[in-house]
Amino acid sequence: MPTVESSPSVIPSLGVGTFRLKDDEAYNSVTMALDIGYRHIDTAQIYKNEAAVGRAIKDSPVPREDIFVTTKVWNDKLNRTHFVESVEESLRKLQLSYVDLLLIHWPSPEHGESMQEYLGELLRVKEMGLAKNIGISNFTAAQTEEAVRILGEGVIATNQIEVHPYLINEKVRETCAKYGIVVTGYMPFAVGKVLKDDTILSIAKKYNVTAAEVVVAWELAHGLVTIPSSTKRENLATNFKALSLKLDAEDVAKIDALDCGDRQATPDFAPDWD
Repeated sequence: MPTVESSPSVIPSLGVGTFRLKDDEAYNSVTMALDIGYRHIDTAQIYKNEAAVGRAIKDSPVPREDIFVTTKVWNDKLNRTHFVESVEESLRKLQLSYVDLLLIHWPSPEHGESMQEYLGELLRVKEMGLAKNIGISNFTAAQTEEAVRILGEGVIATNQIEVHPYLINEKVRETCAKYGIVVTGYMPFAVGKVLKDDTILSIAKKYNVTAAEVVVAWELAHGLVTIPSSTKRENLATNFKALSLKLDAEDVAKIDALDCGDRQATPDFAPDWD
């Protein structure tokens, strides 16, 4: 599978997300994904499915070292008291001795801890060998700049943010590019909205592929990592086929032009978006 190089990690460019998937749904989705050929699995503490994801990884014939596993630390654990303990709990649930990538899920500590504190804990977890790579998620451009000032350049592997044709998130992406931080785009289908878009459907018809393949290929064309999710084997397989789809520059530009700031992830603790 193609990978996107970052400093210091190599992240498989197409992964499978597990947001909103519980118990057997999460287990079956990850099992099918690994069977199809995915080697990047994304979960989080708040998803409450790390145990199911871990069982699927353990039960798979794919060697552990061939699977890139990401999890994320939740807002109530962003402090010296609970951070490391929460990661150790995640590893127990995942039945792993390390994750390949550990992220701060939101720059929104529940108890007002400083970024210096929770990024320091993130770095400590890496130094302990519990995470091979570390990164951030849902950080604005200014917060990304601050994180780089705290940790230094070449430490943050990715910023996982919402990116899809209706929200291209250009300012944050430009800031990440400035520091060599790979962007991981989540919610690539905008909860299904963009799959019904006339422009995307016409491009799909041109290439004789699905709208989902076009959207995933668009994200990959921009050098993004992306992590669509599905509980259906057919959809997982279709998304995976996008790795071989190359859109021409004109079609990429047409999709870029669909940007309308239609953000899907807007919890009340979110930062002031760019």
